[in-house]
Amino acid sequence: MHNAEGGALPVNEQAEGSGSASHVEHRQASASHVEHRQASASHVEHRQGSHDQAELTAQARQRRKIAQLEEKLVALESGRAVKERQTNYYIAQGRAFRRVVTLFDSIEDLVAENDRRYDADEDLESTIDQDRLQIGYVGFTNTMRWFHKRATELEYEEYGQMLKMLRQGADAARGDDTSKLKSLVSEWVNREFKPDPPVDPDDKHSRGFTNDACGRLLCPSELDWNDPVVKAGIRDRTDGYIVTDLSYPAFVYEKYTAKPDDLEEGLFKGKILLQAYKAVFTSPSSAKDVEGDGDGADVIHNNRRAKRSFNTVKVKKHVAQIIKMDKVTPRSIAYIICQVRFSLSSVTSWRSIDGDFDYVHFWRIIVDFFEKPPGREARRRVDKLLEWWTRKVFGRNRRNDIPPTVMENMSVNALARQRAARDDATFDSP
Repeated sequence: MHNAEGGALPVNEQAEGSGSASHVEHRQASASHVEHRQASASHVEHRQGSHDQAELTAQARQRRKIAQLEEKLVALESGRAVKERQTNYYIAQGRAFRRVVTLFDSIEDLVAENDRRYDADEDLESTIDQDRLQIGYVGFTNTMRWFHKRATELEYEEYGQMLKMLRQGADAARGDDTSKLKSLVSEWVNREFKPDPPVDPDDKHSRGFTNDACGRLLCPSELDWNDPVVKAGIRDRTDGYIVTDLSYPAFVYEKYTAKPDDLEEGLFKGKILLQAYKAVFTSPSSAKDVEGDGDGADVIHNNRRAKRSFNTVKVKKHVAQIIKMDKVTPRSIAYIICQVRFSLSSVTSWRSIDGDFDYVHFWRIIVDFFEKPPGREARRRVDKLLEWWTRKVFGRNRRNDIPPTVMENMSVNALARQRAARDDATFDSP
């Protein structure tokens, strides 16, 4: 290598120059490496940031999905709760159906008969059975006033489900009453007749005509159970002693005895009937109080009992209170009569036919006795009988039955009119 003057540079200078250049190149390479590392780090940080952001976004999406699922779950649970409440309501309401409307007919039958009358002209003819169905429909809608409106609002499938729940409640109530009366009836029979051996509260096989006390109560009222020939004939089901639904059993009569020359006297006043009615519609404890004659003693007792209930803890509502029932009705009496007969019989499971005895026809006979009297005088006697029943079961409180014309002439209202008249006369005088 030469200097500016053309001379050659020393070897050392050449070496130093070469070393400096190499050092510069090394520093540049180091700087480039640093920049590369920084770039790599920046890329890593960028990737890490993108990953973190994606993870946060995914977590946010999961939280939103969870919230949405929770909302759906709440909605489902709320809908399920509403449906359960509705189902329970229908079942609870249906419990009155067999007791006070009809023991054997279906809701569909009642509705169909009402629709038939609604669609027909004024000259429509009806049979006794159809009239009975229509009266049942009226009683049904009076007991469940919400039914007609709800039935028109529901879709067909929902309507069918509602009827199913009502039937479930109706049949469950009938079963509960049957079970309750099974033990209570045995207790009442044992206390009153003291049979030996006593009626077993759990075993139905020992009842019926094989049991002397039960047989006496089930015996047709036109026959004398104390006659050995009658007793043997009924047990052997021989001609002339076959028990059917065309005979009123002795237990429906007052003191369990009918008068052959006046079969209406004492009819449907049997003590065990009244006990069973109160056990089902008011309470089993109230069934102990059936001896009052309805002319004052029972009123005092009812008032005392009501006062005790008011001053003590909350008392569970009985059936009559739940369905707002303050009068005894013909169909509720027919229901109880069928239940008592079944309790006295040896049949172990509820059925409409017991040998030669048809419960369906028997129930209709009782209902028609009340609802289809042959004339005005018979109607008066029926009304009097129902008043006796209401007084026995609910006491003598008949305030709601007082006609407006009678209330107007009572002293409080009469005095109010007199005071107003005097005031008007004074104002008008000169």
